[in-house]
Amino acid sequence: MTRRVVVTGVGLVTPLGTGVEKSWKNICSGVSGVDLITRFDTSEYAVKIAAEVKDFHAEDFFEKKAAKHLDLFVQFGVVAARMALQDSGYTITEENRDRVGVITGCGMGGLPTIEKYHKVSMERGPKRVTPFFIPMVIPNMPSGHISMDINSTGPNLCLTTACAAGTHAVGEAYRHIMYGMCDMVVSGGTESVICGLGIAGFSSMKALSTCNDNPAEASRPFDKDRDGFVMSEGSGMLILEEYEHAKARGARIYAEVCGYGLSSDAYHIAAPPEDGAGGVRAMKMALKDAHLNPEDVDYINAHGTSTSLNDKCETHGIKTVFGSHAKKLAVSSTKSMTGHMLGAAGGIEAVFTALSINENIVPPTINHQQPSPECDLDYVPNEARQMTVDVAISNSFGFGGTNAVIAMKKV
Repeated sequence: MTRRVVVTGVGLVTPLGTGVEKSWKNICSGVSGVDLITRFDTSEYAVKIAAEVKDFHAEDFFEKKAAKHLDLFVQFGVVAARMALQDSGYTITEENRDRVGVITGCGMGGLPTIEKYHKVSMERGPKRVTPFFIPMVIPNMPSGHISMDINSTGPNLCLTTACAAGTHAVGEAYRHIMYGMCDMVVSGGTESVICGLGIAGFSSMKALSTCNDNPAEASRPFDKDRDGFVMSEGSGMLILEEYEHAKARGARIYAEVCGYGLSSDAYHIAAPPEDGAGGVRAMKMALKDAHLNPEDVDYINAHGTSTSLNDKCETHGIKTVFGSHAKKLAVSSTKSMTGHMLGAAGGIEAVFTALSINENIVPPTINHQQPSPECDLDYVPNEARQMTVDVAISNSFGFGGTNAVIAMKKV
């Protein structure tokens, strides 16, 4: 017998604020977190903008010595997990810690630290590379540090599936609880690769927006003038918990995770097929898993990267899955405000999806000024919408043709 899974805690570190209250308020107000890059000199770069986390101070959360040995993507993940656990009111004990898991997603690991110590090695010699280098950069370090931080000894996993990683993590956490391997799982995504090498790599692929003169309007999903995504960073973590377990302890429940779908495009390393077929299969699988009909869905938190190809293909895929109901759906991209957090995006957007259901608010797609002919759905343009959200899905699609979709509903 499968078990029901609910969201009982959320934590956020985003360019819109450290903490759920700040981030959610700014998301619902249509605030952009995009600005000029401050981490390095961009004078030789075609792209000079990103969405940096601006109010995060490691000393507020870690001892100085400990922070020095943690890459920023690990710090973000640990802090978001602490927030989510505190929000849930769940107490981990010696008796229950074997039933508590940690499953996180990450796209690239500690790229800024790799860049830094490659330079150290080349300029000062290999003996000057810190012994902490490898433990700082491995993608599964957030899940490892979170488990140590909260004293959980259940399953510990990291999924590195590019921009779908955070959603895959939430989906796999849902399965671990549904099939009885855990009673609670900390899940979500974390990422921080705003560095010269990261920007140069994505820029050379022509994937990034070059709207350097107007950063706040650079991320414009589904708009006719979209010209690429905006690199971002941060972390979103959720506490997923077995329903009866949560109910018995009187936990607040944001939403129920009720479906999970995943697929492969088997098409191209970086581009989706024009018909969005991989995303279609993942959305259909999530709906089937949730025992939902297409017309049951009220809102889609879209992958919505602001690239020409993604937005067109995702729109086509939504219309394929939902048919005539597609025009009645509210579809928005929170990346219009946060930028694209790569492996963290799915975790952060899962938090936003749960909050939308809990509070009956759909965040807007800002910078939607000129409708694109191939993107003709209701993208909740420019202003948040108060509406009943009983069922929602969140889409994430990644390089390598990997797709993940989760479905949530009111309890």
